[in-house]
Amino acid sequence: MKCTQSGDNKNMSTNKKKGNQGRNSITDPSIAKLFEEKNFAFLATLMKDGSPQVTPTWVDIDKNNDTILVNTAKGRIKYRNISRDPRVAVSVIDFSNPYHMVTVRGKVIEQINGKEADEHIDKLAKKYLGKDKYPRRAPGEERVLLRIKPAHVAHMG
Repeated sequence: MKCTQSGDNKNMSTNKKKGNQGRNSITDPSIAKLFEEKNFAFLATLMKDGSPQVTPTWVDIDKNNDTILVNTAKGRIKYRNISRDPRVAVSVIDFSNPYHMVTVRGKVIEQINGKEADEHIDKLAKKYLGKDKYPRRAPGEERVLLRIKPAHVAHMG
């Protein structure tokens, strides 16, 4: 098993190139594959009192911008938490091999509303459910696309 890291852990091999590019970038083919396939992510946000809150969620990657994409709705706990404190952690394991995984710490750098967020949840519904439209949308629900910029990436597998 191979384990590599980038970021701020001084006791392990690190990759501190600008923009987290290189072997431990989320755009590295082995890492990107985890985000591109039908794997669930676990998104950790911080509650008002500083305690962690973890949500299993669908996930996507934007290789052009070296960012992770998570879609949520206004009013949900993860949305409220990141609106107050943008620091997050994301963990993704390979559905067929849980020893192939990536953990990312970073910040939500952008919240995208409207048509782009609506189209993105439909894209994720196609990926995860095989449906053209997201079937679990509540009446009046406003979707929000969260763009996460990695600061630290740890990959195993």
